[in-house]
Amino acid sequence: MGGGAVAVLAAVAALGAGSGSRDSVSRERPTATAPPPVSEATPDAQEKSLLALARRKVKDPLALGRADAPVVLIAYEDFQCAFCGKFARETEPELVRTYVDKGVLRIEWRNFPVFGAESEQAARAAWAAGQQGRFWQFHDVAYAEERPRNQGSFSSARLREMARKAGVADLDRFETDMKSGAADAALGKDQEEGYALGVSSTPAFLVNATPVLGAQPLSTFSAAVDKAAAEARR
Repeated sequence: MGGGAVAVLAAVAALGAGSGSRDSVSRERPTATAPPPVSEATPDAQEKSLLALARRKVKDPLALGRADAPVVLIAYEDFQCAFCGKFARETEPELVRTYVDKGVLRIEWRNFPVFGAESEQAARAAWAAGQQGRFWQFHDVAYAEERPRNQGSFSSARLREMARKAGVADLDRFETDMKSGAADAALGKDQEEGYALGVSSTPAFLVNATPVLGAQPLSTFSAAVDKAAAEARR
């Protein structure tokens, strides 16, 4: 990851500190190779490195919208994050209706658990639900209400029940997938990507090359999507 890409998101995170619109947690990051100095990244290179984070896989179960949509919103989220829940319940449905359903926007989820063991388990469960095509249904069930953090809301039994409500057909396979090496690899990839960008709290978003930190109002996301769509048409 280029130093410029790291700097952009880190700078926005610093500006948003104390805004009350995101959950924060102190966590030791995985060891990573130090990025080059910011001065080495030109604005064009910086933008390209951010745009390249969009995976655009046609059959990605953790994505909504057309793979060739002009705008991609990448969401780094934790199922125990209160502001992630606020975004999921209040803002995301409007973005889906206004932009995703019209082919303008694609939403790509990244599991970024930061609040401990239950966050890790919920992330694994969501990924496992996705292996049976029910990630977004699980997402909606998990975020249907705000739940007390690390008090058993995402225990193994409750995650299985959430999967059942989400329509996951094979619950035994679901539990096996949760514990699999493939789940380890998928979560690790998402976390490494977020840490390389400088993500330290949730929710954090990229709208093409524009970072957005926290559960900002719908107008903030709409403005970012409209701007990115206009730039893509040039």
